[in-house]
Amino acid sequence: MSENGERQARADRVSTEGTVASESEHSALRADIRRLSTLLGRTVAAQHGDDVLDLVERVRHLVRQAPSHDPGGGRGDTEIRDLLAELDPGTAAVLGRAFATYFHLANLAEQLHRARERGAVHDEGRGPLHELADRLVTDADPDEVPTALSRLELKPVFTAHPTEAQRQSVLGKLRSIAAILGSDLPDDVAETRLHRFVDLIWQTDEIRPERPTVLDEARSVAYYLEQLGRRAVPEVLTELDEQLARVGLTLPQGSRPLVLGCWVGGDRDGNPNVTAELTLETMRIYGERGVRIQTDLLEDLVQELSVSTRLVGVSEDLRRSLARDRRALPEVYDRFVRLNAEEPYRLKCSYIHARLENTRRRYAEGTPHRPGRDYLGADEYLRDLEVMDASLRSHQGERIADGGLRDVMRCANAVGLHLASVDVREHTNFHHTALAALFDRVGELDTPYAELDHAGRAEVLSRELAGRRALTPRRNWEGIGDDSFRETLEVFDCIRTVQETYGEEALHTYVISMAQNVDDILAVAVLAREAGLAEITGGRDAPEAVASLDIVPLFETATELKISGDLLDGMLSDPSYRALVAARGDVQEMMLGYSDSNKGAGLTTSQWSIHQAQRQLRDVAAKHGVRLRLFHGRGGSVGRGGGPAGEAIAAQPHGVVDACMKVTEQGEVISDKYSLPTLAEDNLEIMLAAVLDATLMHQTSRVEAATLKRWDEAMDVISDAAQEAYERLIGQEGLPDFFTQATPVDELSMLNVGSRPGKRPGAGGQASLDDLRAIPWVFGWTQTRMIVPGWFGLGSGLAAAHEAGYSEVIDEMRDWAFFANLISNVEMTLAKTDMRIAGFYVSELVDPELQGIFEMIKEEHRVTEREVLKLTPGHELLGGNPLLRRSLDVREGYLEPLHHLQVHTLAQRRGVDDPDPDLQRALLLTVNGISAGMRNTG
Repeated sequence: MSENGERQARADRVSTEGTVASESEHSALRADIRRLSTLLGRTVAAQHGDDVLDLVERVRHLVRQAPSHDPGGGRGDTEIRDLLAELDPGTAAVLGRAFATYFHLANLAEQLHRARERGAVHDEGRGPLHELADRLVTDADPDEVPTALSRLELKPVFTAHPTEAQRQSVLGKLRSIAAILGSDLPDDVAETRLHRFVDLIWQTDEIRPERPTVLDEARSVAYYLEQLGRRAVPEVLTELDEQLARVGLTLPQGSRPLVLGCWVGGDRDGNPNVTAELTLETMRIYGERGVRIQTDLLEDLVQELSVSTRLVGVSEDLRRSLARDRRALPEVYDRFVRLNAEEPYRLKCSYIHARLENTRRRYAEGTPHRPGRDYLGADEYLRDLEVMDASLRSHQGERIADGGLRDVMRCANAVGLHLASVDVREHTNFHHTALAALFDRVGELDTPYAELDHAGRAEVLSRELAGRRALTPRRNWEGIGDDSFRETLEVFDCIRTVQETYGEEALHTYVISMAQNVDDILAVAVLAREAGLAEITGGRDAPEAVASLDIVPLFETATELKISGDLLDGMLSDPSYRALVAARGDVQEMMLGYSDSNKGAGLTTSQWSIHQAQRQLRDVAAKHGVRLRLFHGRGGSVGRGGGPAGEAIAAQPHGVVDACMKVTEQGEVISDKYSLPTLAEDNLEIMLAAVLDATLMHQTSRVEAATLKRWDEAMDVISDAAQEAYERLIGQEGLPDFFTQATPVDELSMLNVGSRPGKRPGAGGQASLDDLRAIPWVFGWTQTRMIVPGWFGLGSGLAAAHEAGYSEVIDEMRDWAFFANLISNVEMTLAKTDMRIAGFYVSELVDPELQGIFEMIKEEHRVTEREVLKLTPGHELLGGNPLLRRSLDVREGYLEPLHHLQVHTLAQRRGVDDPDPDLQRALLLTVNGISAGMRNTG
């Protein structure tokens, strides 16, 4: 990696971990945190008395007495436990709130100072896109740059996975505090306003009174999407334009470098609350905001484009466009012609504004599209804008076109009139169940569909897809199948309705969970055909197709990842399916799931399996002449694929990134990355620059084939031994009980952080890791500071490789972006892991006969830390980032009291059948506070 690339990667990691990079900004940050914590102390004293504030300070003092190097604890630990035992539940709840609120305020301050620091970097011309543009000139093949720019598309996909413990009510007040801290108000005025919002936060219940609905989640994520669409996305695209122009490059007309995606309202897998009707309702929420953004922009543009035909001409295309508008919208002409008769751009904006308003009304009322009077999707809208753009540029108005009009066009390209493209996700079993009912109705199969093996199903479905009949009666579904059959078909009809209402871009991706065989893919293709979303138009020997849906298999487990290349080959070998891919621009999207592969096989094997799967997919796609679009389903924590996104993109295999990429943004990561505009812009720039860099400068291996072969061999040894160690742990008898006893995973559901259930349907209520979803698996371990999913097994893997004679190879592998990223992420996780604190949970909450499992965890932690330290600067955790190490140390003084309180309240709650409401509240506040203090929790 070049020096510029290394600097960008470091900035990416600093931003992700929530600290600053300079000593001066660190000092300013600490001053603001002290300022806010002082105000919090005054609020606590005013609301609850000086005795409670004294209690908070006493607990902090006792924590400082506890020797962190002593796994058995010290006098401070004993005194804290004795002190907590004397507290009534109400006081315990106030104590928990004090420490949790501290982290909310501290996180806000860190976001603000990161934003200041990154803003200064951009002002100095050292932003990611500035440095990328320089590298394009010096390192990229000039013949390949235009093609890459025309294909460039980064899509962050926002999801609602339940790891964001803070309510929007609190987040909004924190944003107000950030605005005050970032202002130039006199000290006394700022102090008064800050204290007011601290009081408001203290008097706002941070625990949701009830579980949010999917619509609640949609409104929450729509807030971030709207803010991005209004400011961050246009700013980033402006920066990209300007940096490319600086080095003599331009974005091709119609390119869409940055678009927004969303799963909220479309993710059906495991969430029975997501129905077809609800998907339509969430689309109305997004569509209303998308149109609102464009309407507001048009109102500003009307004021700007006062160009008069008395002074300059206009194009014939614009004149013809205005004539068509007059026929379709005579009421607009009658209202504005007197004012704008000689100002054609203003008149055109008035027509566009009216069509946008009619579109908004159509969304709200569910009425049909009326050509000429409203818009169906963003394409027509963009054509109207492009007519004005071309007219200005052909009549000495180039600089005018590069002003507000260009901003509107960028925004229209990125968010359209739908705000974000929604993906639908569903488990493959539902598709086969629906098809079994349809084939049973036809009654022509010798063997019932449900009894066919995968090959038999694939043969039936391939034949069916190539045909032109309809399997589904479009009027009368009664008597066919069960409720799930009707729900499945309704979803495909819903997709068609969305496309007919909002345009194809609003919903064009269907993700299949647990897709393992070709029949799983063909099943969705046949159901899409039934809904009019796909059709084979040519003969069987030379099929052609029309399609408005991308069918995307999701590889979630290590086993699925290993066969991903074979599955893609099988999909593309079917002539009819290949024709559907051709109809979608010869692009096949494949989704890689990080969470379940980690939960099933451990971090190391998960990461290595995903890396190898990408190589397979790359080669198979090239064999079939198809472009590959990878969709990375990453979480916030390292255990779910989290960590710096720019570094992760740079660590992909060569030739995998082909100008387009999708990546999930979820949980508490969304508020951390996107609450403040500067941070949002910086994060998007980092990812956009990384995608373009990988596309143009990492198409071939950076090392010789023999070197890469050695590294692969070493990684195979590391992965095999790591997986063996991890499987020994999860195979331990009693581990499910150990996990539920040692962690607050069962209590997580009471936080009401998400609409989706935390567990899959279990067997007889017995504890089972298979029933537990990956998110609470990671969340629970993180709360206890064991953080097993973020490191377990790597130490055994590295030790095995050393023993097998790969020590020199491992030393070489420091220069391998994949390996360096893995070690760096594990190093961060180890820095947050604390076996002394974990011991509190085990000794107080876990049955003695199960505590031997903790000894296994501690031993693997010892080995992993030893092996990772061999590869880190100064042979100490975060030795290369002392400011981050110092920041984590400061946080520790506020985290540990929450851990003590959580252990105490868990023990008390589990000891009674009907816990005191204040006790329950105190427990949930500790979960909330530890989540805020640890940041990347799920």
